[in-house]
This record gives sequence, C-alpha cells and structure tokens, in this order.
Amino acid sequence: MQKNYTPTQIANALNVSTTTLRRYEEQGLLPDVPRTTGNHRTYRPIHYQAFRTIRSLLMGYDIPVVYDVMRKIKNGDRIHALWLVNHELHQIQEEKQRVEEILAMIKNADFTTYRNVKITNAMSIGKVAEIAGVNTSAIRHWEKEGLIRSERDKDNGYRIFTVPELRKILVISSLRRTVYYIENMKQLLNDLDVHSYSKIDRSFQLALQKLNQQLTMKFAGIAEIMNYIDFYKIEDGC
Repeated sequence: MQKNYTPTQIANALNVSTTTLRRYEEQGLLPDVPRTTGNHRTYRPIHYQAFRTIRSLLMGYDIPVVYDVMRKIKNGDRIHALWLVNHELHQIQEEKQRVEEILAMIKNADFTTYRNVKITNAMSIGKVAEIAGVNTSAIRHWEKEGLIRSERDKDNGYRIFTVPELRKILVISSLRRTVYYIENMKQLLNDLDVHSYSKIDRSFQLALQKLNQQLTMKFAGIAEIMNYIDFYKIEDGC
C-alpha cells in the first residue's frame, strides 16, 4: 500500500514550514496534489521526492534555475531539465578555469595578452569589461568604491584603464563572491600593487574551495533529480 504524507510530516522531515511547501505547489513545481474528502492535501511519495529535490537543488543552484527545472520535469520535458543542469555544470567548470587562469596571470610579469586579447595601457571601459566578463556598470561601481581608478582620455574625456587596473578588475571579478568586505578587497589590491601575493593566493584558494563545494552540492541536486525522475518512470510504466 502506498504511503501518504500530511504537509506537517513532510515539513518536519525537511525542516521547512508548511507555508514553504504550499509556495512550491503554487509555483507549479509539483505533480498535481490530491485532496482528502475533507479537502486536505495528501502527498504521495512522488511529492515527497519532489520536495527533497527542490530543497537539494536550492543548495547548489539559483532559484530561477531550480524552478525552471522542476516545472520542466512536471510537464514531461525531463531531458530539457537535465540539459539545464548540465549547462550549470559547464558554467562552474568555466568559472574554475577562469579563476585558475587569473591567479597565474597576476603573477606573470609579462602580461601582454589574456585569452588571446592584446592588453595595452589605454583600454576603454568596454574593453576591460569584455576581458573581465563583467558589466561596465560593475566597473563603475568598483571605481566609486575606491577599488580601482581610471584615467581620462585627453581627446574625448572617456575612461581609460591601464594594465595594473585591469589586473585589479580581474581579481575583483574573481573574488567578489568570496571576499565580502570592501576593506578586505582594498587590502588585497594593495598587496597586488606591491607584488605581495601570499594573501591573494589564499583568497584565490578560498574561491576555488567554494567552487568545489558548489560543485558537490550541484551533483547532490542531480542525484535527487534522477530519483525524482525514477518516480515518473514508475508511474508511466517504463
């Protein structure tokens, strides 16, 4: 006989509120939920696994991605859901490669190219944003915070950035998720100016460690997805 669960039972098991469970249901993330004759929700094992999957995915993925994946599974587009999480894995792989490249780059005295892009001492804000893979608004914000500084083109007044400032922008763009305080980041950038790399190296190692943790959580979420999809296969008679 198939086991049924009350909202309170699942909420207690997953350490969330019943309001959270209802929100997931209202967002269209679950299979249709049957009701008792008294109009109370009654969850089946597939719903319990759906909730487990959501909670696990939220540890490693952004909310929009999690919701998109769950809706696609519910609507039968399970392969597309798997491609979505595969894309996220590809992105974290690229981020890891980028962090490792930048760590090697900042110690390289002959910094004339980066990813086959020629580096000069008079780069526009658009150019450095393209190289660093960030928005120009982020660069303006970092300049406002005193992390970097630009010069002005004498002919047109536009911002131009030197090689040392580009190094700083690359460091900030790599460590902004792990170095939370502006003063800490300023100290790291000062160390960069005087070629003192010990703290910078530790910060990059912390960034890589965090990426490793994120990767582990992403794969834990994928394991729950596969268990969830198995429930659909059983219901579909596959």
